[in-house]
Amino acid sequence: MRSEIKEFLSTRRARITPAQAGLPDYGGERRRVAGLRREEVALLAGISSEYYTRLERGNATGVSESVVEALARALQLDGVEREHLVRLIRTAGTKRQPRRRPGQQRVRTTVQRILDSMPGSAAFVLNSRGDILAANRLGQVLMAPVYEMSPPNMTRYVFLDPGATTFFRDWNKVATDTVAILRAEAGRDPFNKNLTDLVGELSTRSDEFRVRWAAHDVQVHTSGTKLLHHPVVGDLDIQFESMPLPGDTDQSLLIYTAEPGSPSQDALGLLASWAATPAELPGDSAAEESTATASKHSSET
Repeated sequence: MRSEIKEFLSTRRARITPAQAGLPDYGGERRRVAGLRREEVALLAGISSEYYTRLERGNATGVSESVVEALARALQLDGVEREHLVRLIRTAGTKRQPRRRPGQQRVRTTVQRILDSMPGSAAFVLNSRGDILAANRLGQVLMAPVYEMSPPNMTRYVFLDPGATTFFRDWNKVATDTVAILRAEAGRDPFNKNLTDLVGELSTRSDEFRVRWAAHDVQVHTSGTKLLHHPVVGDLDIQFESMPLPGDTDQSLLIYTAEPGSPSQDALGLLASWAATPAELPGDSAAEESTATASKHSSET
C-alpha cells in the first residue's frame, strides 16, 4: 500500500503546473519534473518538505485529518480523490491483511423482482469488478455482446473484446472511466482477491488497461450518458443511474433509460418488444452459466 500512496501523490502533483497552483513564474527556469516539485506541494500544504517527502514515500503513520485536508487543497483533489487518499493512508497504517475472496454473491429475489418490474428500462445488478450478477430481459438484450463473454463482465468486455470499440461509440472515455472506477474500488477494498486478480489479468493482457491503471485516476459514477451502437437497432444515447444496494455492500443497481420521444427511446422500445417475446434471448444461456461460474469462483478459498 505504500507504493500506492507514492504513486497516487506523485501522479496528482505531476498534473498541476506552478501557474495552476498560483505559484510565481520564474521566467525561463528549466524544470526537471512535470508539474509541482515536492517542496512546492509542501509549501502549498503548509508542512515541511521532509515530512511531505516521507509521506510520498509511503510513510503515512499518524497522518492527521488536517494534513489530509491541506494536501487535498494543495493537490486540488476532488471529493473522490480525497476519499481515496484517506483510504490509502488508513490501509497503510493497519496491519497487512491476507488477500480474501468475498463470499458467494447472491442477488436477492426481491431485487430481481424490481429489475423485472421495469420492462421499459434496462436494469442490472453489478459488483465492484463489473460482473453482471442479474439483469432484466431488456438488460440482457441491450448488453447482448457482453453476454457472449462467460461470465458476463463489463470490465473484461471493454478491454478484451475487440467488438467493444464498436459497441461503445465513446470507447476511449468508457475505458478511462472504467479503470478509474475500478481503481477507486481497489482503494475501498484493497484485500479483495477477486478484484486484484482481475486487475492482474487485465494488466498482462491489455496495454490500454495497463496505461490507464498507471495513471492512478479515481472516479465514482452515479449518473451519465452512454453512447452505444447496438448490433440490431444501431446507435443509442442512453442515460444511466447507478446506486448501491442497501444491505449488499458489493452490489449496485444500474438502470439505463432513454430520453422520451427520442430516436433512442424508439430503439429501446424495439428492443423491449423483442425482449418480451418468449424466444430465448441473447445471453439467456450465458446468464445461467455465469451464475454457476460465479458461484464456483466465490466459494473458492
